[in-house]
Amino acid sequence: MPAAPALARDSRDLPGVAELLEAAVSAVGGRRREGQDRMADAVRKSLSSGEHLAVQAGTGTGKSLAYLVPAIRHAMARDTTVVISTATIALQRQLVDRDLPRVAKSLKSMLGREPSFAILKGRRNYLCMNKLHGEMDDDPGEEQLFDAFAISAMGRNVKRLHEWSSETETGDRDELVPGVPDAAWRQVSVTARECLGASKCPVGDDCFAEKARAEAGRADIVVTNHALLAIDAMGDASVLPEHDVVVVDEAHELVDRVTGAATAELTSGTVAAAARRCGKLVDQDLADRLAEAGEGLGMVLGDMNPGRWESLPQAAAGALNAILEAAAGCRQALGQNRKEDPDAATGRKLALALLDEVSETAQRVTKAFAESDPAKRYDVVWLGEQGPDGARYAVLRVAPLSVGGLLRERLFAERTTVLTSATLALGGSFDALARQWGLPASTPSEQGAAKADGTHGEMQDPEAPRWSGLDVGSPFAHARSGILYTARRLPPPGRDGLAPETLDEIQALVEAAGGRTLGLFSSTRAAKQATEALRGKLDTPLLCQGDDATMLLVKRFAEDEETSLFGTLSLWQGVDVPGPSLSLVIIDRIPFPRPDDPLVAARQKAADSRGGNGFLTVSATHAALLLAQGAGRLLRGMDDRGVVALLDSRIATARYGGFLRASLPPFWATTDREKVLGALRRLRGADADPEAD
Repeated sequence: MPAAPALARDSRDLPGVAELLEAAVSAVGGRRREGQDRMADAVRKSLSSGEHLAVQAGTGTGKSLAYLVPAIRHAMARDTTVVISTATIALQRQLVDRDLPRVAKSLKSMLGREPSFAILKGRRNYLCMNKLHGEMDDDPGEEQLFDAFAISAMGRNVKRLHEWSSETETGDRDELVPGVPDAAWRQVSVTARECLGASKCPVGDDCFAEKARAEAGRADIVVTNHALLAIDAMGDASVLPEHDVVVVDEAHELVDRVTGAATAELTSGTVAAAARRCGKLVDQDLADRLAEAGEGLGMVLGDMNPGRWESLPQAAAGALNAILEAAAGCRQALGQNRKEDPDAATGRKLALALLDEVSETAQRVTKAFAESDPAKRYDVVWLGEQGPDGARYAVLRVAPLSVGGLLRERLFAERTTVLTSATLALGGSFDALARQWGLPASTPSEQGAAKADGTHGEMQDPEAPRWSGLDVGSPFAHARSGILYTARRLPPPGRDGLAPETLDEIQALVEAAGGRTLGLFSSTRAAKQATEALRGKLDTPLLCQGDDATMLLVKRFAEDEETSLFGTLSLWQGVDVPGPSLSLVIIDRIPFPRPDDPLVAARQKAADSRGGNGFLTVSATHAALLLAQGAGRLLRGMDDRGVVALLDSRIATARYGGFLRASLPPFWATTDREKVLGALRRLRGADADPEAD
């Protein structure tokens, strides 16, 4: 259990959490809810005892205030910093621009001073003044090598960034509207490895990233993202300010975001970029050796099929060793730190950063196969393809098989952690996600016993982090406000697109609802197929993701009650449309991950090897999370009513269906098509006629 820091101020001098919460809720124009009170008290107890807490709080609970108020009180009582980590920019902005300013002002008189807060992102998100006024990166990216228009567009964007640099006070990329492509932003930003450091940089005193870190170090509350939280946990040097508490909001995304931050890539283009950088600073023969080694890797990978590597191919091993030897020669030639002019120091730092990236990834790939048993390996390696506009090139990727050990050792062992989301209890239990986080089963009776999702709990470990789970419910009366319709009579989904019966079902549901439908599809192909099939048959407008920017489509959908919107993954979690514009959510099939996804396949195989059920542990958990998020789009306001229609009959007939259904909100459930169509027609009439019952 993390050690509690010495009190900087007697917390008995401060008002209690309940009293502070009352003031905060009043300040934002809300009203107290039972679930919010229960959550705030549980967070208070967690911060006091040091025991970790997982809280499921449904939409409308007011969970942001439920953790912000006890977090602020804790920070001020102990003269420490509390870190709030989120998965999305939208929630970061909500916290920093709306919630925290109002809460801070409302609590000022009660706490004796106004609580302070700051937002902190990775260094790459801030403008680098030294790079801005130095030489332009000579690596525009593989997709732009022969595209004169793209290069001229980059020049215009970089010029715009130069103009913006004299106006911005933060240098934060998210404040540049409209934004610029990644390729242009790379010309004016640096990674932590590329940074000279404030003491060596000629413009270190004006560094936006350093100013953000300094502000964060003085703040009571620091808002950041899951990726930076992961980088802080993985690195030897602290990125975040000293803190004893972390609140992880959108905690259902934590594993994927940490995995993303811990994933490395290697391409022939990456090696070529390192060679070009080194060619300006070392003997050309050394740089040429590195470039040739990169070309060799490109040829080897180009002759191989994409997919997961069970063992290290001999040709790839030779190519990787050649890269490691050539990179070591360049690094030695670059020498140790030395006194040099700022421009030379910047070029040298950029070259070293690229060399380190190439070398560390190559070493990680080769070391991944040191363990003969694949189930015991730390990393998974696979060959993939990427590239915009149809340009494809081979990319070698390496990612951790699990991030549970990392989170357990570098997060839960060192800091009190509160994890919260509207969807954490899958199959009626927190344990599916707890295992992914590196936490033990929630109760002793469940440890070592078979679970509802087919997996097994871990045996009690006296060294394991202590934690508790709490579901505070939702203010919505799900059983009275929503219907969960499972189309049991439809054929199971196949590989050849949506069946004619499924398209007929979608049409009947949308017509009964009078439009007002959010269609969530498991693939872009399915969303487009449904759109093309129904646009000529429906009397109400139908939008499809890809027709325009997603935000603009959601805006049009929300503003016109009769409009329907069909789309894919980003809509499953990113749509918040209260009111009659959204009365029907259609889900075409269970959103299992692709069976050929290398990381999914490796994790399932590892779970099977431990005696569990890999499909249920990995794929069903993934699907349950997305289903719960998708179904959660229906009720966003207290007066909302409607239907969630699941068109995948396997939810009703397959063995794993019970686990998936138990992960969904407690709507009134039925398989009766006519009852659902009638309910949608009555709901449409009631919304059109305010006097209707």
